[in-house]
Amino acid sequence: MLLGAARVSLWSMTNQTTQDEEQLAQPSTGDVGPEPVLAFRGVTKRFGGATALDGVDFELLPGEIHGLVGENGAGKSTLMKILSGVHVPDEGEMLLRGEPVRFSSPAEAKARGIGMIYQELSCMPALTVAENVFLGSQPMTRAGLIDWKRMRTESGEHLSSLGIDVDVASRLGALSLGGQQLVEIARVVFSGASIIVLDEPTSALSGPEAKRLFAAMAELKARGASLVFISHFLEDVIAVSDRVTVLKNSRKVATLPNEGLTKHRLIQLMIGRDADALAESYEGGVTLPPPSAATPMLEVRGLGMTGSFSDVSFAARPGEILGIFGNLGAGMTEVARVLFGRERPTSGEMRLDGKPVAPKRTSEAKRLGIAYLSENRRATVFPRHEIYKNITLAHLDQIVGGIVRKPREVAIAAELVQRTGVRPPRPTLAAGNLSGGNQQKVALAKWLTVQPKVLILNEPTRGMDVGAKREVLDLIKALRAEGVAIILISTEPETVLAESDRIFVMSKGRIAREFAGERVSKDLLMSYA
Repeated sequence: MLLGAARVSLWSMTNQTTQDEEQLAQPSTGDVGPEPVLAFRGVTKRFGGATALDGVDFELLPGEIHGLVGENGAGKSTLMKILSGVHVPDEGEMLLRGEPVRFSSPAEAKARGIGMIYQELSCMPALTVAENVFLGSQPMTRAGLIDWKRMRTESGEHLSSLGIDVDVASRLGALSLGGQQLVEIARVVFSGASIIVLDEPTSALSGPEAKRLFAAMAELKARGASLVFISHFLEDVIAVSDRVTVLKNSRKVATLPNEGLTKHRLIQLMIGRDADALAESYEGGVTLPPPSAATPMLEVRGLGMTGSFSDVSFAARPGEILGIFGNLGAGMTEVARVLFGRERPTSGEMRLDGKPVAPKRTSEAKRLGIAYLSENRRATVFPRHEIYKNITLAHLDQIVGGIVRKPREVAIAAELVQRTGVRPPRPTLAAGNLSGGNQQKVALAKWLTVQPKVLILNEPTRGMDVGAKREVLDLIKALRAEGVAIILISTEPETVLAESDRIFVMSKGRIAREFAGERVSKDLLMSYA
């Protein structure tokens, strides 16, 4: 309730400021500029009772790189999914070169020159670079066969024109992730796209790979293409964009020219307040408790995995919640997967309860007392199976012995259902019949059948309503009180601020800052991410 009241207070105090900022950010009506190649006018999109976009205006100019930023859930992806034909707006209109359009499928958008490049690449790693450039549109001979020579020649020319120097006959999967992303951009460009949307393209790229990407974007801009660049890395947005639009709570806050624009300014607009206005409120920050003097349960020293993260060091203590905050692609998930034995590190060491450990598989990590709640609920809960099966699955051999007996499983699950507050409290009900928040409670209960020494929680409350989120976080606090060392990973700064005893911020695969025993605010966290 206090958090909700703080948000209402924030809105009432900053609403007028936000309106003034938006008015100042718009070009005057007397200015005569180029006609937009793309314009959204008053676009609104609802999903059930939730409003994903609320009267949003947006313009993309010819030969422009336009940054689009906002917190998780601000509406960025929904806006671009309307552009790409995945969603249809409920209200408002979309203009393409001055003509009203409404795409009912991605194929329609693609046919009109809209190209989408998502964070999850859609190319085929097993095929060659040339095959990927011409994926779905291979040149043919008169005999109706694929013209392999022409494909290799033209794909090489296409890539070279964008400054991309790779062997087109090599398998795409042999390239770095950044190289694969550049090939995907080339494929989209040479499919005829003149409006290109890049959604979090630098989230998994190294510094040099990101620079190559920016160079390719500059070349596309010079050739007249218009690009929308979506990223949580605000320094990247400022580095390449001509203008930046900020979305907040499904509405547009402002569109600003890049000249003189700072990361701090963008963070202020995304949060919706002046950084100094409410220093004592929740949004203004929290004071972390003094660091625990307890002996670490888990120690990580110089941990690294090539291409994902490097030189990560920290200690997690019993009875403590260690928060790790960062944007998508910062390397947090990869660190968690290494700790749980799903991935192998290329450097560094781990110590559990003072002893060196190096789990090579998840079963080994479980035996050691390390539990991991994945950010992917679909991979954690089996919706067609009963709640009790979902709960007992992780430690079936330990809790039922050699013979699986349903009554024993149901009894164990029933106790955990009560403890975690799963509703309805029926262990024999299929997990798929539960709400998302209650499915997450089942996923958490699975790791409480045998209480772990270290519990790693990756986005444990993402996508939940406020009530379900509070219940899950209360469970986490109860586990802390029982002496479990908890690592809480989240891209939601509010969650990390509200629950953590110490906080690490990760950015581009490295720990950028540690906060302990001091006051820390949301904008301060975001400034290091």
